[in-house]
Amino acid sequence: MPEGDTILRAARTLSRAISGRELDRLALGSVRDRGPLREIELRPHVRIKGVEARGKHLLIAFTDGRTLHSHMGMTGSWHLYRPGEPWRLRERAARAVLETDDAVAVCFTPHTLELLSEPAERAEQIRRLGPDLSGDAPDLDEAVRWLRALRPGDTEIGVALLDQRISAGIGNVYKSETLAACGVDPFAQIVDLGDDQIHELFATASALLRRNASTVMRSTVPGGLAVYGRAGRPCRRCGTAIRSRRQGEHARTTYWCSSCQPSRSRVGARA
Repeated sequence: MPEGDTILRAARTLSRAISGRELDRLALGSVRDRGPLREIELRPHVRIKGVEARGKHLLIAFTDGRTLHSHMGMTGSWHLYRPGEPWRLRERAARAVLETDDAVAVCFTPHTLELLSEPAERAEQIRRLGPDLSGDAPDLDEAVRWLRALRPGDTEIGVALLDQRISAGIGNVYKSETLAACGVDPFAQIVDLGDDQIHELFATASALLRRNASTVMRSTVPGGLAVYGRAGRPCRRCGTAIRSRRQGEHARTTYWCSSCQPSRSRVGARA
């Protein structure tokens, strides 16, 4: 699933191919249906100013002041093709097509797609993002401050790490992997964690996201992932069976090792 590392990698790939190029065609479709794409009128000689990742959001800025904002959700993706090259997914799944003289960028099945009439920094959804943990030198102290300000003390840390207003880029994979790397119980209340401990979580998440931004196959420990998707399998560190449980309002599955991430009590978990 696309998280901060995936979006950063996509932004870098797209940027190398289309940044600075004149935009020959822009066609967009609704994310709510599979209706036909509509052609967007372009001013003469509009160029692609740049491609940027902001957490899980990808932004393509044009020299006419507009910005194409996309969020991949669970299954969306950006593809890059040569003109005339067959697409790997069905055409009806495409919701955005950008064409230059030697490249075609296609966005398939995004959760969010909108053409902003102003710079992305003015869009509310972008302004509300916390520090981008996939970026260079994110302000981790600011992320700690936002966590304390936005989440009550009885919020579970596994829930708080997914709040993009606190820090941008962590998804369900890196939530579980970060907590495992730091030996923190995903169901611990944030009131019971000190600022130094929370700072370490953000620093670890940032390091893991940036480490995986240059590779398709994610790994957080030798051999792959420590806990995510490994329910019932032995912990790579101690051999205890990895456990899983739904967590939070959106019932996202959390994975953890009960020995390496101990808690005094926990109910409803399954191996």
